[in-house]
Amino acid sequence: MEVILRQAIENLGHPGDVVTVKPGYGRNYLLPRGYAYEATPGNLKRIGQEKSRLEAAESERREAAEVLAKKLEEVQLTFSSRVGEEGKLFGSVTSADIATQLAALGFSIEKRQIDLHDPIKTLGVFRVPVKLHADVKPEVRVWVIKQ
Repeated sequence: MEVILRQAIENLGHPGDVVTVKPGYGRNYLLPRGYAYEATPGNLKRIGQEKSRLEAAESERREAAEVLAKKLEEVQLTFSSRVGEEGKLFGSVTSADIATQLAALGFSIEKRQIDLHDPIKTLGVFRVPVKLHADVKPEVRVWVIKQ
């Protein structure tokens, strides 16, 4: 199935690109969420007219993400937790915990934007990437210390 992207999607393309995707991905994810149009002749003509507007909107989003990224690079979060033997935590630090602390500092970051593959279960300093835009991924420094 061919679709025309309306916004940048990681590992797929940028706005205005005509890409081939599996039919289920296109019908069930891209089209209902408004991330893409179906690649019909009428939509190809329409996207040609919209391409400059889409590029301008995309560059605005990227610039806003870069400004936020500079602020996030300076942020250091500290979590204190009870620790067992060998420095392992009772519990863990998850992306929801990080999102909550960022919200307390005034950043509106959702937990799904925080690219933490596995919860943090040990003491130490960690660099956690945050997906603000397809091209902008700052890292937040997370300190996990003994309570």
